[in-house]
Amino acid sequence: METARSRIAEPTFRSATAADVPALVELVESAYRGDSSRAGWTTEADLLEGQRTDADGVMAVVTDENSRLLVADLEGETVACCHVEHRGDHAYFGMFAVRPTAQGGGLGKVVMAEAERLARAEWDAREMHMTVIRQRDELIAWYERRGYRRTGRMSPFPYGDERFGIPQRDDLEFELLIKDLGRA
Repeated sequence: METARSRIAEPTFRSATAADVPALVELVESAYRGDSSRAGWTTEADLLEGQRTDADGVMAVVTDENSRLLVADLEGETVACCHVEHRGDHAYFGMFAVRPTAQGGGLGKVVMAEAERLARAEWDAREMHMTVIRQRDELIAWYERRGYRRTGRMSPFPYGDERFGIPQRDDLEFELLIKDLGRA
């Protein structure tokens, strides 16, 4: 079977619907948790066990009027997604997942560029904000290569709330990264 990594076609983008929720939960979980996530490089399996998201959390994003859950499909298969939320003069980027077998081939860059385009075009957002677990050095470096900058502004990990996973260490926290999007 051909992998997404070897495909040349550009993905098609669409907004998620309620019908997409189960597949998107599976996609996000596969990219970050458990042994399946180790097929890609974005795994958090050494930092967190348990779930990354759930159907209620994904449905809340799908139905939020200030958000878009962007889905990337290749040849009829959902291979990536991200959440883009309008927050006044900036947008927030999160729930970014690329199927582990499709990672490393440039798909993530394409999805991120589409999210940034959407934030500028639909909301005239000047910046894109995201939070990343500060211990994820390789992932933060990937975002920095795409124009995001570290701010040094930290926020606590939600210890005790298993909806976000079961921490495997006691020093987790999030760092805010920001990218200037310019004017639309």
